[in-house]
Amino acid sequence: MRRPPVLLRAVLLAAASVLALAGARPVAAQLFFSSEPNSPARIGPLIVRASVAPGRDTTDIDILWSVALPPRASLPPQPLYLLWPGEVSAPVPGGKPDPALAKAVTDLGFDVVGEGRLPLYTQNLSDPDAAAKAQPVEGGAPYVTFVQYGGALGLSPPATWIQIPATPRLADPKWLIELRMQSHALVKPRQASWLERVIQGQRYMLTISFNEVRDRPLFPMYFAHRDRALRLADAPAELVIHFPQSDQLKIDDVYPRTTIRRLSETLESTEVVSLFLDTSEGISPQHLSIQYGYFSKLQGALLVIVPMLFLALGYAVGPALGRVGAHIASSLITHVYLGGWNRAPRDRVSGTLLGDDVIARIVPGRTTLDEVLALAGPDAERNERLAPQRGSTLVYRGRRVRPQTSRIVGWFSTVRHFNVEEQTVTIDFDGDIVKNVQAEVRRSRTQTA
Repeated sequence: MRRPPVLLRAVLLAAASVLALAGARPVAAQLFFSSEPNSPARIGPLIVRASVAPGRDTTDIDILWSVALPPRASLPPQPLYLLWPGEVSAPVPGGKPDPALAKAVTDLGFDVVGEGRLPLYTQNLSDPDAAAKAQPVEGGAPYVTFVQYGGALGLSPPATWIQIPATPRLADPKWLIELRMQSHALVKPRQASWLERVIQGQRYMLTISFNEVRDRPLFPMYFAHRDRALRLADAPAELVIHFPQSDQLKIDDVYPRTTIRRLSETLESTEVVSLFLDTSEGISPQHLSIQYGYFSKLQGALLVIVPMLFLALGYAVGPALGRVGAHIASSLITHVYLGGWNRAPRDRVSGTLLGDDVIARIVPGRTTLDEVLALAGPDAERNERLAPQRGSTLVYRGRRVRPQTSRIVGWFSTVRHFNVEEQTVTIDFDGDIVKNVQAEVRRSRTQTA
Protein backbone atom coordinates (compact mmCIF):
# COMPACT_ATOMS: atom_id res chain seq x y z
CA MET A 1 0.00 0.00 0.00
CA ARG A 2 1.15 3.51 -0.75
CA ARG A 3 2.00 5.91 2.06
CA PRO A 4 0.82 9.53 1.94
CA PRO A 5 3.30 12.22 0.94
CA VAL A 6 4.89 14.40 3.60
CA LEU A 7 2.53 17.33 2.95
CA LEU A 8 -0.60 15.24 3.38
CA ARG A 9 0.87 13.62 6.48
CA ALA A 10 1.40 17.05 8.03
CA VAL A 11 -2.13 18.05 7.04
CA LEU A 12 -3.43 14.89 8.65
CA LEU A 13 -1.64 15.65 11.91
CA ALA A 14 -3.08 19.16 11.86
CA ALA A 15 -6.54 17.73 11.33
CA ALA A 16 -6.03 15.37 14.26
CA SER A 17 -5.05 18.35 16.45
CA VAL A 18 -8.19 20.20 15.43
CA LEU A 19 -10.22 17.13 16.23
CA ALA A 20 -8.64 16.74 19.65
CA LEU A 21 -9.43 20.36 20.50
CA ALA A 22 -12.99 20.03 19.28
CA GLY A 23 -13.56 16.80 21.19
CA ALA A 24 -16.11 15.44 18.69
CA ARG A 25 -16.17 12.38 16.48
CA PRO A 26 -19.42 12.45 14.48
CA VAL A 27 -20.61 9.20 13.01
CA ALA A 28 -21.83 10.58 9.68
CA ALA A 29 -21.32 13.70 7.61
CA GLN A 30 -21.32 14.73 3.96
CA LEU A 31 -20.07 17.46 1.69
CA PHE A 32 -20.60 18.10 -2.03
CA PHE A 33 -17.87 19.13 -4.48
CA SER A 34 -17.97 20.33 -8.07
CA SER A 35 -15.65 19.34 -10.89
CA GLU A 36 -14.36 22.88 -11.38
CA PRO A 37 -13.09 25.40 -8.82
CA ASN A 38 -15.22 28.33 -7.67
CA SER A 39 -18.42 26.93 -9.10
CA PRO A 40 -21.51 29.16 -8.79
CA ALA A 41 -23.64 26.10 -8.08
CA ARG A 42 -25.31 25.54 -4.74
CA ILE A 43 -27.02 22.48 -3.28
CA GLY A 44 -30.70 22.90 -2.54
CA PRO A 45 -33.12 21.60 -1.67
CA LEU A 46 -31.38 18.78 0.22
CA ILE A 47 -32.77 15.83 2.18
CA VAL A 48 -30.48 13.33 3.91
CA ARG A 49 -32.73 10.53 5.11
CA ALA A 50 -31.80 7.43 7.11
CA SER A 51 -34.18 4.59 7.93
CA VAL A 52 -33.47 2.57 11.06
CA ALA A 53 -35.17 -0.80 11.51
CA PRO A 54 -34.96 -3.00 14.63
CA GLY A 55 -32.96 -6.19 14.30
CA ARG A 56 -30.92 -4.98 11.28
CA ASP A 57 -27.20 -4.28 11.18
CA THR A 58 -27.48 -1.96 8.18
CA THR A 59 -29.07 1.46 7.79
CA ASP A 60 -30.75 2.51 4.55
CA ILE A 61 -29.70 5.99 3.46
CA ASP A 62 -31.32 8.16 0.78
CA ILE A 63 -29.86 11.49 -0.29
CA LEU A 64 -32.08 13.72 -2.42
CA TRP A 65 -30.93 17.05 -3.78
CA SER A 66 -30.99 19.48 -6.63
CA VAL A 67 -28.41 21.94 -7.93
CA ALA A 68 -29.39 25.61 -7.69
CA LEU A 69 -27.77 28.24 -9.93
CA PRO A 70 -27.81 32.04 -9.76
CA PRO A 71 -30.03 33.88 -12.32
CA ARG A 72 -28.67 33.75 -15.88
CA ALA A 73 -25.92 31.32 -14.81
CA SER A 74 -25.40 27.95 -16.45
CA LEU A 75 -23.59 24.80 -15.46
CA PRO A 76 -21.92 22.79 -18.22
CA PRO A 77 -22.42 19.03 -17.99
CA GLN A 78 -19.97 17.83 -15.37
CA PRO A 79 -19.99 15.29 -12.55
CA LEU A 80 -20.39 16.22 -8.90
CA TYR A 81 -18.70 14.49 -5.97
CA LEU A 82 -19.95 13.54 -2.52
CA LEU A 83 -17.66 12.93 0.47
CA TRP A 84 -19.17 10.52 3.00
CA PRO A 85 -17.40 9.26 6.14
CA GLY A 86 -17.52 5.57 6.77
CA GLU A 87 -17.90 2.61 4.49
CA VAL A 88 -21.02 2.29 2.33
CA SER A 89 -22.48 -0.46 0.17
CA ALA A 90 -25.07 -0.73 -2.57
CA PRO A 91 -28.56 -2.01 -1.60
CA VAL A 92 -28.48 -4.14 -4.78
CA PRO A 93 -25.48 -5.41 -6.74
CA GLY A 94 -24.17 -2.58 -8.96
CA GLY A 95 -21.94 -2.41 -11.99
CA LYS A 96 -18.20 -2.46 -12.32
CA PRO A 97 -16.05 0.02 -10.37
CA ASP A 98 -14.52 3.05 -12.04
CA PRO A 99 -10.70 2.63 -12.23
CA ALA A 100 -10.21 6.34 -12.93
CA LEU A 101 -11.99 7.28 -9.68
CA ALA A 102 -9.82 4.84 -7.71
CA LYS A 103 -6.66 6.24 -9.33
CA ALA A 104 -7.64 9.81 -8.46
CA VAL A 105 -7.97 8.76 -4.81
CA THR A 106 -4.69 6.85 -4.67
CA ASP A 107 -2.87 9.72 -6.36
CA LEU A 108 -3.71 11.80 -3.28
CA GLY A 109 -1.97 9.29 -1.03
CA PHE A 110 -4.98 7.31 0.15
CA ASP A 111 -5.40 3.53 0.10
CA VAL A 112 -8.50 2.06 -1.52
CA VAL A 113 -10.25 -0.65 0.52
CA GLY A 114 -13.50 -0.97 -1.44
CA GLU A 115 -15.25 0.23 -4.58
CA GLY A 116 -18.40 -0.28 -6.62
CA ARG A 117 -21.49 1.57 -7.86
CA LEU A 118 -24.51 2.92 -6.00
CA PRO A 119 -28.05 3.19 -7.42
CA LEU A 120 -28.84 6.69 -8.70
CA TYR A 121 -32.35 7.93 -9.59
CA THR A 122 -34.10 11.08 -10.78
CA GLN A 123 -37.54 12.22 -9.63
CA ASN A 124 -39.87 14.58 -11.48
CA LEU A 125 -41.24 17.11 -8.97
CA SER A 126 -44.32 17.75 -11.13
CA ASP A 127 -45.40 14.13 -10.65
CA PRO A 128 -47.40 13.65 -7.39
CA ASP A 129 -46.12 10.08 -7.25
CA ALA A 130 -42.52 11.00 -8.04
CA ALA A 131 -40.90 8.75 -5.41
CA ALA A 132 -42.63 5.63 -6.72
CA LYS A 133 -41.84 6.55 -10.33
CA ALA A 134 -38.18 7.42 -9.80
CA GLN A 135 -36.17 6.80 -12.97
CA PRO A 136 -32.79 5.07 -12.64
CA VAL A 137 -29.68 6.68 -14.06
CA GLU A 138 -27.80 4.23 -16.23
CA GLY A 139 -24.52 3.16 -14.70
CA GLY A 140 -25.34 4.54 -11.25
CA ALA A 141 -22.79 6.42 -9.16
CA PRO A 142 -19.29 4.90 -8.83
CA TYR A 143 -17.71 5.10 -5.39
CA VAL A 144 -14.38 4.38 -3.74
CA THR A 145 -13.88 3.65 -0.02
CA PHE A 146 -10.45 4.70 1.22
CA VAL A 147 -8.36 4.98 4.38
CA GLN A 148 -5.49 7.18 5.48
CA TYR A 149 -2.24 6.26 7.20
CA GLY A 150 -1.08 8.86 9.69
CA GLY A 151 2.25 7.60 11.02
CA ALA A 152 1.96 7.48 14.80
CA LEU A 153 -1.82 7.94 14.49
CA GLY A 154 -2.10 4.63 12.66
CA LEU A 155 -4.86 3.58 10.32
CA SER A 156 -7.78 5.99 9.99
CA PRO A 157 -11.47 5.07 9.81
CA PRO A 158 -12.76 4.61 6.26
CA ALA A 159 -14.41 7.30 4.15
CA THR A 160 -16.12 7.15 0.77
CA TRP A 161 -15.67 9.33 -2.32
CA ILE A 162 -18.75 9.15 -4.59
CA GLN A 163 -18.96 10.47 -8.13
CA ILE A 164 -22.34 11.73 -9.36
CA PRO A 165 -22.19 11.41 -13.16
CA ALA A 166 -23.09 14.32 -15.39
CA THR A 167 -26.74 14.33 -16.44
CA PRO A 168 -28.89 17.09 -17.98
CA ARG A 169 -31.28 16.75 -15.05
CA LEU A 170 -28.57 17.52 -12.48
CA ALA A 171 -29.19 21.29 -12.67
CA ASP A 172 -32.81 21.13 -13.76
CA PRO A 173 -34.98 22.70 -10.99
CA LYS A 174 -37.86 20.40 -12.01
CA TRP A 175 -35.93 17.27 -11.04
CA LEU A 176 -34.43 15.82 -7.86
CA ILE A 177 -31.42 13.49 -7.81
CA GLU A 178 -31.67 10.53 -5.45
CA LEU A 179 -28.71 8.45 -4.26
CA ARG A 180 -29.41 5.21 -2.39
CA MET A 181 -26.90 3.34 -0.23
CA GLN A 182 -26.46 1.42 3.00
CA SER A 183 -24.19 1.93 6.01
CA HIS A 184 -23.04 -0.56 8.64
CA ALA A 185 -21.56 2.01 11.03
CA LEU A 186 -24.19 4.72 11.33
CA VAL A 187 -25.76 3.20 14.46
CA LYS A 188 -23.59 2.51 17.52
CA PRO A 189 -24.77 0.36 20.49
CA ARG A 190 -24.66 2.02 23.90
CA GLN A 191 -22.94 0.40 26.88
CA ALA A 192 -25.44 -1.05 29.35
CA SER A 193 -25.63 -3.73 32.03
CA TRP A 194 -27.27 -7.06 31.32
CA LEU A 195 -30.19 -6.13 33.59
CA GLU A 196 -30.83 -2.92 31.62
CA ARG A 197 -30.73 -4.87 28.36
CA VAL A 198 -33.18 -7.46 29.70
CA ILE A 199 -35.69 -4.89 31.00
CA GLN A 200 -35.26 -1.95 28.60
CA GLY A 201 -33.66 -3.60 25.57
CA GLN A 202 -30.46 -2.57 23.82
CA ARG A 203 -29.93 1.19 23.51
CA TYR A 204 -28.31 2.80 20.45
CA MET A 205 -26.81 6.12 19.41
CA LEU A 206 -27.27 7.53 15.92
CA THR A 207 -25.43 10.69 14.84
CA ILE A 208 -25.63 12.28 11.43
CA SER A 209 -24.28 15.67 10.42
CA PHE A 210 -23.51 18.00 7.54
CA ASN A 211 -20.27 19.87 6.75
CA GLU A 212 -18.32 17.89 9.36
CA VAL A 213 -14.82 17.20 7.97
CA ARG A 214 -12.57 17.29 11.06
CA ASP A 215 -12.07 13.55 11.29
CA ARG A 216 -9.52 11.45 9.44
CA PRO A 217 -9.42 10.94 6.47
CA LEU A 218 -12.12 13.51 5.69
CA PHE A 219 -9.97 16.56 6.31
CA PRO A 220 -7.14 15.61 3.93
CA MET A 221 -9.69 14.92 1.17
CA TYR A 222 -11.49 18.19 1.89
CA PHE A 223 -8.15 20.03 1.97
CA ALA A 224 -7.30 18.67 -1.47
CA HIS A 225 -10.64 19.85 -2.94
CA ARG A 226 -11.53 22.79 -0.70
CA ASP A 227 -11.76 25.23 -3.63
CA ARG A 228 -14.51 23.05 -5.13
CA ALA A 229 -16.70 22.61 -2.03
CA LEU A 230 -20.36 23.50 -2.64
CA ARG A 231 -22.43 25.31 -0.04
CA LEU A 232 -26.14 25.05 0.61
CA ALA A 233 -28.54 27.24 -1.33
CA ASP A 234 -31.35 29.30 0.17
CA ALA A 235 -33.69 26.32 -0.04
CA PRO A 236 -35.07 23.75 2.42
CA ALA A 237 -32.40 21.37 3.71
CA GLU A 238 -32.86 18.83 6.48
CA LEU A 239 -31.52 15.70 8.14
CA VAL A 240 -34.25 13.10 8.58
CA ILE A 241 -34.36 9.81 10.51
CA HIS A 242 -37.22 7.31 10.02
CA PHE A 243 -38.00 4.90 12.86
CA PRO A 244 -40.46 2.17 11.79
CA GLN A 245 -42.45 0.18 14.38
CA SER A 246 -42.85 3.29 16.50
CA ASP A 247 -45.17 1.42 18.88
CA GLN A 248 -42.05 -0.40 20.18
CA LEU A 249 -39.73 2.62 20.03
CA LYS A 250 -38.34 4.52 23.01
CA ILE A 251 -36.32 7.68 22.24
CA ASP A 252 -34.31 8.69 25.32
CA ASP A 253 -32.61 11.84 24.09
CA VAL A 254 -32.44 14.06 21.01
CA TYR A 255 -29.94 16.83 20.24
CA PRO A 256 -30.29 19.66 19.37
CA ARG A 257 -33.51 20.64 21.16
CA THR A 258 -34.83 22.33 18.01
CA THR A 259 -35.26 18.89 16.45
CA ILE A 260 -38.81 18.05 15.32
CA ARG A 261 -40.51 14.74 16.15
CA ARG A 262 -43.67 13.64 14.40
CA LEU A 263 -45.48 10.62 12.96
CA SER A 264 -45.03 10.00 9.27
CA GLU A 265 -47.96 11.00 7.07
CA THR A 266 -47.22 8.35 4.45
CA LEU A 267 -45.52 5.48 6.30
CA GLU A 268 -47.51 3.39 8.76
CA SER A 269 -46.32 3.28 12.39
CA THR A 270 -43.20 5.33 11.63
CA GLU A 271 -41.82 8.16 13.75
CA VAL A 272 -39.86 10.87 11.98
CA VAL A 273 -37.10 12.90 13.64
CA SER A 274 -35.84 15.80 11.54
CA LEU A 275 -33.56 18.81 11.80
CA PHE A 276 -33.69 21.74 9.37
CA LEU A 277 -30.21 22.89 8.43
CA ASP A 278 -29.34 26.55 8.83
CA THR A 279 -28.14 27.55 5.38
CA SER A 280 -26.66 30.77 6.77
CA GLU A 281 -24.04 28.82 8.73
CA GLY A 282 -21.80 28.37 5.68
CA ILE A 283 -19.57 25.33 6.21
CA SER A 284 -20.10 25.14 9.98
CA PRO A 285 -20.86 21.55 11.11
CA GLN A 286 -24.49 20.83 12.01
CA HIS A 287 -25.35 17.65 13.92
CA LEU A 288 -28.37 15.52 14.75
CA SER A 289 -27.89 12.95 17.54
CA ILE A 290 -30.51 10.49 18.81
CA GLN A 291 -30.32 7.96 21.64
CA TYR A 292 -33.01 5.33 21.28
CA GLY A 293 -33.95 1.68 21.59
CA TYR A 294 -36.61 -0.82 20.60
CA PHE A 295 -38.36 -3.02 23.15
CA SER A 296 -40.44 -6.16 22.79
CA LYS A 297 -43.98 -6.58 24.10
CA LEU A 298 -42.58 -8.57 27.04
CA GLN A 299 -40.12 -5.80 27.89
CA GLY A 300 -42.90 -3.25 27.60
CA ALA A 301 -44.93 -5.27 30.11
CA LEU A 302 -41.90 -5.58 32.41
CA LEU A 303 -41.52 -1.80 32.48
CA VAL A 304 -44.98 -1.68 34.11
CA ILE A 305 -45.01 -4.93 36.10
CA VAL A 306 -41.59 -4.66 37.78
CA PRO A 307 -42.22 -1.26 39.48
CA MET A 308 -45.67 -2.42 40.58
CA LEU A 309 -44.17 -5.65 41.95
CA PHE A 310 -41.56 -3.74 43.95
CA LEU A 311 -44.28 -1.39 45.22
CA ALA A 312 -46.45 -4.31 46.34
CA LEU A 313 -43.51 -6.10 47.94
CA GLY A 314 -42.59 -2.88 49.71
CA TYR A 315 -45.97 -2.70 51.43
CA ALA A 316 -46.08 -6.45 52.20
CA VAL A 317 -42.48 -7.25 53.06
CA GLY A 318 -41.41 -3.86 54.42
CA PRO A 319 -42.83 -4.29 57.96
CA ALA A 320 -41.48 -7.85 58.19
CA LEU A 321 -38.04 -6.74 57.04
CA GLY A 322 -38.21 -3.90 59.54
CA ARG A 323 -38.94 -6.28 62.41
CA VAL A 324 -36.23 -8.70 61.31
CA GLY A 325 -33.76 -5.85 60.95
CA ALA A 326 -34.63 -4.50 64.39
CA HIS A 327 -34.21 -7.98 65.89
CA ILE A 328 -30.83 -8.45 64.20
CA ALA A 329 -29.68 -5.00 65.30
CA SER A 330 -30.81 -5.70 68.86
CA SER A 331 -28.99 -9.04 68.87
CA LEU A 332 -25.79 -7.44 67.63
CA ILE A 333 -26.01 -4.68 70.23
CA THR A 334 -26.71 -7.25 72.94
CA HIS A 335 -24.13 -9.90 72.06
CA VAL A 336 -21.25 -7.93 70.51
CA TYR A 337 -19.12 -5.60 72.62
CA LEU A 338 -16.69 -2.98 71.27
CA GLY A 339 -14.01 -1.78 73.65
CA GLY A 340 -10.30 -1.54 74.41
CA TRP A 341 -8.11 -4.38 75.64
CA ASN A 342 -8.27 -3.28 79.29
CA ARG A 343 -11.87 -2.14 79.38
CA ALA A 344 -14.54 -4.45 80.74
CA PRO A 345 -18.12 -4.02 79.50
CA ARG A 346 -20.22 -1.78 81.68
CA ASP A 347 -22.99 -3.12 83.92
CA ARG A 348 -26.55 -2.35 82.91
CA VAL A 349 -28.48 -1.03 85.91
CA SER A 350 -32.20 -0.39 86.11
CA GLY A 351 -34.37 0.67 89.04
CA THR A 352 -32.75 1.55 92.41
CA LEU A 353 -30.01 -0.58 93.95
CA LEU A 354 -29.18 0.13 97.61
CA GLY A 355 -25.68 -0.54 98.85
CA ASP A 356 -24.96 -2.40 102.08
CA ASP A 357 -23.79 0.81 103.74
CA VAL A 358 -27.09 2.50 102.94
CA ILE A 359 -29.12 -0.41 104.27
CA ALA A 360 -26.99 -0.49 107.48
CA ARG A 361 -27.82 3.18 108.16
CA ILE A 362 -31.56 2.45 108.18
CA VAL A 363 -32.16 1.47 111.84
CA PRO A 364 -35.63 0.22 112.99
CA GLY A 365 -37.16 2.31 115.79
CA ARG A 366 -34.94 5.30 115.07
CA THR A 367 -34.70 6.26 111.37
CA THR A 368 -37.54 8.41 110.11
CA LEU A 369 -39.33 8.35 106.74
CA ASP A 370 -37.66 11.61 105.61
CA GLU A 371 -34.23 10.21 106.48
CA VAL A 372 -34.91 7.04 104.46
CA LEU A 373 -35.97 9.07 101.42
CA ALA A 374 -32.83 11.17 101.77
CA LEU A 375 -30.63 8.06 101.99
CA ALA A 376 -32.29 5.78 99.37
CA GLY A 377 -33.96 8.28 97.10
CA PRO A 378 -37.59 8.93 96.17
CA ASP A 379 -37.82 6.22 93.45
CA ALA A 380 -39.65 3.65 95.55
CA GLU A 381 -42.92 1.81 95.52
CA ARG A 382 -45.06 3.10 98.40
CA ASN A 383 -47.86 1.13 100.00
CA GLU A 384 -50.21 2.58 102.69
CA ARG A 385 -52.01 0.52 105.35
CA LEU A 386 -55.19 2.01 106.78
CA ALA A 387 -56.48 -0.74 109.06
CA PRO A 388 -56.28 -2.33 111.55
CA GLN A 389 -53.17 -0.24 112.26
CA ARG A 390 -52.04 2.69 110.17
CA GLY A 391 -48.62 2.40 108.56
CA SER A 392 -46.75 2.44 105.28
CA THR A 393 -44.18 0.42 103.35
CA LEU A 394 -41.46 1.51 100.90
CA VAL A 395 -40.22 -1.06 98.37
CA TYR A 396 -36.97 -0.41 96.43
CA ARG A 397 -36.43 -2.67 93.41
CA GLY A 398 -33.24 -2.72 91.32
CA ARG A 399 -31.60 -4.89 88.67
CA ARG A 400 -27.96 -5.19 87.56
CA VAL A 401 -26.92 -7.09 84.39
CA ARG A 402 -23.19 -7.83 84.05
CA PRO A 403 -22.00 -9.20 80.64
CA GLN A 404 -19.34 -11.91 80.65
CA THR A 405 -17.31 -11.54 77.43
CA SER A 406 -14.69 -13.36 75.35
CA ARG A 407 -12.43 -11.37 73.04
CA ILE A 408 -12.71 -12.13 69.31
CA VAL A 409 -10.20 -9.87 67.63
CA GLY A 410 -8.94 -6.35 68.26
CA TRP A 411 -11.58 -4.33 70.09
CA PHE A 412 -14.39 -6.78 69.33
CA SER A 413 -15.69 -9.17 71.97
CA THR A 414 -18.65 -11.52 72.14
CA VAL A 415 -20.90 -11.96 75.19
CA ARG A 416 -20.92 -15.54 76.56
CA HIS A 417 -23.71 -14.94 79.10
CA PHE A 418 -25.12 -12.36 81.50
CA ASN A 419 -24.97 -12.43 85.35
CA VAL A 420 -28.22 -10.95 86.64
CA GLU A 421 -28.63 -9.57 90.16
CA GLU A 422 -32.13 -8.52 91.31
CA GLN A 423 -32.54 -6.70 94.65
CA THR A 424 -35.73 -5.99 96.62
CA VAL A 425 -35.58 -3.89 99.81
CA THR A 426 -38.80 -3.62 101.86
CA ILE A 427 -39.00 -1.02 104.65
CA ASP A 428 -42.04 -1.02 106.99
CA PHE A 429 -43.00 2.09 108.95
CA ASP A 430 -44.96 2.62 112.12
CA GLY A 431 -46.13 6.13 111.57
CA ASP A 432 -43.01 7.96 110.41
CA ILE A 433 -40.52 5.62 112.18
CA VAL A 434 -38.93 2.57 110.59
CA LYS A 435 -40.40 -0.59 112.02
CA ASN A 436 -38.65 -3.29 110.00
CA VAL A 437 -36.10 -3.59 107.13
CA GLN A 438 -35.91 -6.64 104.87
CA ALA A 439 -33.46 -6.97 101.91
CA GLU A 440 -33.55 -9.79 99.36
CA VAL A 441 -31.03 -10.43 96.55
CA ARG A 442 -31.59 -12.99 93.75
CA ARG A 443 -28.74 -13.91 91.42
CA SER A 444 -29.05 -15.85 88.15
CA ARG A 445 -27.36 -16.46 84.75
CA THR A 446 -29.07 -15.89 81.41
CA GLN A 447 -28.25 -15.70 77.69
CA THR A 448 -30.26 -12.49 77.13
CA ALA A 449 -30.14 -9.19 78.93
